[in-house]
Amino acid sequence: MRHRRGAPGAWRCDTPGDAPCERCLLPHLETVRQRVRAGEPVVFVLPGFPCKSPNPAKVLGVLPDRAEQLALEFLDGLCARIREIHPPGARIVLCSDGRVFSELIDVPDAHITAYQAELGRMLTALPGGALSLFSADDLAEMRGEPHERVRAWLDDHYGESAEELRAQVRADAEVLRLYRALTRFLFEDRLTPERTESRSALQREARRRAYGVIGRSRAWGTLVSAHFPEAVRLSIHPQDCGSPKFGIRLSARGEDGWLTPWHAVAVERDGVFALSRRSEAEAEGARLVHRDGRPSHFVATRTVPPARESADRPLAPAARPT
Repeated sequence: MRHRRGAPGAWRCDTPGDAPCERCLLPHLETVRQRVRAGEPVVFVLPGFPCKSPNPAKVLGVLPDRAEQLALEFLDGLCARIREIHPPGARIVLCSDGRVFSELIDVPDAHITAYQAELGRMLTALPGGALSLFSADDLAEMRGEPHERVRAWLDDHYGESAEELRAQVRADAEVLRLYRALTRFLFEDRLTPERTESRSALQREARRRAYGVIGRSRAWGTLVSAHFPEAVRLSIHPQDCGSPKFGIRLSARGEDGWLTPWHAVAVERDGVFALSRRSEAEAEGARLVHRDGRPSHFVATRTVPPARESADRPLAPAARPT
């Protein structure tokens, strides 16, 4: 609960003081109790860690870097803290979803393959050994089909129509927040020097693709829930009080707003890391650090408070769904 990522207003629960909100706990508590009673690790599943943004103004390259490493260390540390209370500990399955919607975010499958391979190496090196990886590659192997067919299968079995998604965006504040955030990210990811379209054309295209990403992500989430029925479902997105998904931050600081490691770089300021866009770190004059022969993170030479939108503040782009 200390690292919960709540939607705007979600913290205004009826529970007084610092006591946990029973409504917030209710969807997850029995699942945890069953694992504790059985003397087994508590299992969490977290869709995310898809691939790096294709916009070089945001990230350092195709492979995960210090930004992902910090998030993985934080999650591994959470599992270690749980082990202090519940000796069997906890496990977090990262359900990497880049392959699920690669064609919608303009990222080649080869880049996703490289990202997942390096992410797997990072997980193996973690001291707690509590994190593992599940991806559409595992699904493709189980079904004996190529990636393209797996994506079509997800659409056929778990997908929603564009009309259904548009209706939900108009009627549900949480879905609208997600739609706005995805539209913004997709729009920014296409703002590269090679672009030939106008900004307005890119914005229209981002809105269209945002519906596709939401639909494919939901289909993936439904499959993950079916594949891991005894796990607590985590989400990188803010969640309302009582949601069946538990919103989780990826760092103890919790000050990076809507930024994620795969849309940003890690910047060290006075020994403390925060996320930032690459262009912002370079404009600040931060020094690029290499590890193992490739870019890793930045170190700022002066203290600048990170100017980042609050995770609870609505985003400006795509205010009106279409």
